[in-house]
Amino acid sequence: MIRVLIVTEVQFVGHATAAVVGGEPDMEVVGCVSDAREAFRLAADSDVVLISPRLPADGALELTRRIAEAYPDVKILALGLTESRAWVLEYVEAGADGYIARDDSVDDLLRRLRAAARDRAVVSPEIAAALMSRVSRYAQLFDEVEAGQHQGSTLTPREREILELIGEGLTNQEIADRLVIEVGTVKNHVHSILQKLGVTSREDAAAYLAFMD
Repeated sequence: MIRVLIVTEVQFVGHATAAVVGGEPDMEVVGCVSDAREAFRLAADSDVVLISPRLPADGALELTRRIAEAYPDVKILALGLTESRAWVLEYVEAGADGYIARDDSVDDLLRRLRAAARDRAVVSPEIAAALMSRVSRYAQLFDEVEAGQHQGSTLTPREREILELIGEGLTNQEIADRLVIEVGTVKNHVHSILQKLGVTSREDAAAYLAFMD
């Protein structure tokens, strides 16, 4: 029996999804909640967690990270994503095992739930290519570090601090608020970080954190 937890801010969507999932002979609904704390508690008794990316205050990404870290055997699917490469990769890097696209059918939903429960990810060819590209980039970063070629040591203490906040998923405005500096100053630092590390995205820059002392 596949135990499914549904986490969404819209009750109607949650109940409709629960009705579909609960009607399957090999599935049962553990809960249908909108509160992240309750979701985290129920995740311990779940096989697959469906998380709406529209939970308030970036709660979906944070909940994804927390569940992935605390319950590595629990599969996480982002519910209702548009197939934007950046958005999908953001959730995968936070710990999601896949996603249910916004325009997927009920059959697609059930197929992806069963696939996740069997440790299989169902993604579009475009997203699969993006994931492979990201893995290849991380491998390249590792090789550069092994060869002593990476530029992480050239970052200033402030740039390193900002890079760590980027790694936490904070926006430029959130970083500015946290450090009590102007958002324009943050943008300048981010530009410098990307330039020094030789990358073009915040995600690739944050990947260096795993290799830096």
